Amino acid sequence: MSPRTGTRSITAARVIAVVADIMAFVIGLWILMYLLEANRGNDLVNVVQHTARWLAGWSYDLFTFDEAWARVVSGYGLAAVVYLFVGHAVAARIRH
Repeated sequence: MSPRTGTRSITAARVIAVVADIMAFVIGLWILMYLLEANRGNDLVNVVQHTARWLAGWSYDLFTFDEAWARVVSGYGLAAVVYLFVGHAVAARIRH
């Protein structure tokens, strides 16, 4: 492998890891905002909520706890963990 190809794969791996980190951060930020009862009339809170809902659409209502906060933490938290795990696993695979 040429040095240039190795640099490209390292750069691609970094991009994938950073994107996964950003996705997990947005979801984590929404969980925090939800738990702290952030003002949903605020534009920033609204954007974070909608983005997190889109990112965690597949896991949003996966669990049916009685408490709303438990559903939010488990559903969104699962998505954040999966994005981190898969993103960093793919990045590690590309690096090697």
